[in-house]
Amino acid sequence: MDHPIVVVGSGASGIHFALTALRKGRSVLMLDVGHKGSETVRPGDTLNGLKQNLSDPAAYFLGTRYQSLVLPGNAGEYYAFPPAKEHVFRTRSEFQMQSHGFSPLHSFAAGGLAEVWTGGSYPFDDRDLTAFPFGYQELGPYYTRVAQQIGVTGTEDDMAAVFPLHGGLMEPLDLDGHSAALLAAYGKHRADLQERFHCRMGRARVAVLSRDLNGRKKCSYSGRCLWGCPNLSLYTPSVTLAECREFPNFQYCAGLYVDHFRMDGAGKVTAVVAHSADGQTREFAATSLVLAAGTLCSARIFLESMYRDTGKVAELRGVMDNRQILMPFVNLKMLGKPWNPETYQYHQVAMSVRTPETGDAVHGLITTLKTALVHPLVQTLPFDLGTAASAFRNIHGALGMININFADHPRDNNYITLDTDSTPHKLAIHYRPEDSEPQRLKRTITDFRNILRKLGCFAPSRTVHIRPMGASVHYAGTFPMTDTPGPNTCTKYGASRDVENLYYADGSTFPDLPAKNLTFTLMANATRIAEEAF
Repeated sequence: MDHPIVVVGSGASGIHFALTALRKGRSVLMLDVGHKGSETVRPGDTLNGLKQNLSDPAAYFLGTRYQSLVLPGNAGEYYAFPPAKEHVFRTRSEFQMQSHGFSPLHSFAAGGLAEVWTGGSYPFDDRDLTAFPFGYQELGPYYTRVAQQIGVTGTEDDMAAVFPLHGGLMEPLDLDGHSAALLAAYGKHRADLQERFHCRMGRARVAVLSRDLNGRKKCSYSGRCLWGCPNLSLYTPSVTLAECREFPNFQYCAGLYVDHFRMDGAGKVTAVVAHSADGQTREFAATSLVLAAGTLCSARIFLESMYRDTGKVAELRGVMDNRQILMPFVNLKMLGKPWNPETYQYHQVAMSVRTPETGDAVHGLITTLKTALVHPLVQTLPFDLGTAASAFRNIHGALGMININFADHPRDNNYITLDTDSTPHKLAIHYRPEDSEPQRLKRTITDFRNILRKLGCFAPSRTVHIRPMGASVHYAGTFPMTDTPGPNTCTKYGASRDVENLYYADGSTFPDLPAKNLTFTLMANATRIAEEAF
């Protein structure tokens, strides 16, 4: 008899693990809280069409309580999640956290945190994978498989030096005018930028369809990316969840918060314990358990299980996240130029700057402002509201934003544990950056402002925002894959070295964290684990 593999979580990792196992003929039981959003409204309308045709567009765009407004004094953040995505961050009372030096986010949505990602699909190269127990040659075929499954656009350009070229890439989307101008400026100053800053620019790799795929329609350039793609051309894991539900050997149990697993005397998982929203407790027999609930939630399940079994509180060392800097800029050559609202809204241009001293790459994702809400940037202009709004109309087509991502590395003073003095037990996160962090950030900000100046752009220093650790939601490192056995580690196939039939398939397994968005690698690695370990 084929006992089902029990998978916890339906995010990018869990759902691609599940799809691979199902295609191999295995049975999968997925346990998930699975919060869902509302149905797509008026899918045939563009964003501006919604403004004209909805009976209450303010409620749709800003919320009935205007909760999507980013007002002055909001710690420098430039974006808030729209009402249509609020379910992604709806919590469960059983999950409690406390943190020091870390601002964590988590999701219990069907599809997980990647329901609000911007589609950046950046493969790790051999340099990124130095600390991993495998290289690009082993992981590359799984990037290809995932790209063919979800649809990823890209091309061969200067970014291929840091974004390996794998199979399954679609032709890029149409560039908006501002993005095209930035790439043209890079082409003009390419040699100088590469020599002075080790800077490369090119087309971003994004999980958006430029042609129809598996019943999904290609991008219609409706301008609705932030509020939810009406035709599913911008990939989210809920697309694959719907595909998994077509398999007769797949069972999806939503509304369940997994609290811990039970073990027998030999330290082997026998059952998974979950709570329903009405307070009922359910147990599911498990011969193989895969934790893919995201680094924080998977850690919480493991820590609670170990405490119940041994009475000891463990500490999971080495938690990581990508530090991010948001840098708004004005392209002086685009001042007064018209802008087209019916374009792809997220980043279409990518940048890499390598630090010679450390060898680390810093990656920038460049978003040119189109139909995103304008109030966060208007409020930063040094004028009264009326004058600022008037000025903004003249510079709208010239505005952009770079999201700068830094690598992170495991350190013992960064850890996750369980606070058992509270009820329910709280997940406790402790994070402290390296002592050299301020100097690193200052140097990088200077470099990026100089690069932008070379491209004909100006980045006001007062608008640069260093985001708190945890804000990128690129968590990793609590059960790293290693060749050397040790407690709280796993094998290259995600198998726990602490519990015999326990596996990890999410960011918990990453022994290092490059400066790239990790979602695409989460999908590829989970696919690899399901294919090679099951």
